[in-house]
Amino acid sequence: MIIQDRDESRRVFFQAWQKFRKSTPMEPLELMVCHVIQGHPEYHIILDDLDLVVEDQDCFNEQQNPFLHMGLHIALLEQVSTDRPIGISSLYQSLLTKYPDEHQLQHIIMDCLEESLWKAQQTGAMPDERAYMESLRKLT
Repeated sequence: MIIQDRDESRRVFFQAWQKFRKSTPMEPLELMVCHVIQGHPEYHIILDDLDLVVEDQDCFNEQQNPFLHMGLHIALLEQVSTDRPIGISSLYQSLLTKYPDEHQLQHIIMDCLEESLWKAQQTGAMPDERAYMESLRKLT
């Protein structure tokens, strides 16, 4: 899911959640989004409030932004499903034996992903896939 605009990204969450609530047929991406949303019941009240899709509204900070948090889950699930970076799918499966709570495992991996993205942002470069994968291997 490559979306550059914050408001468009939020709309994806709200629209997928509304479709889920109305039992409307969904696209594969919407199903993934709803799977992530279902794992975060603390965000359901936010997603039930369509007024939060207002343009220019920034009611969340980086530390408590549910859209950023769920977006990282989706990014990780996409990495695993496409095996990009190469090897992440098998590494993820092997980590499930050490961390059987998949949601907890995703949060642990997301810490590594966030660090990789932060470093890339600081240097103005693309994320270093080798360093990211090395940080994941250290979790085994």
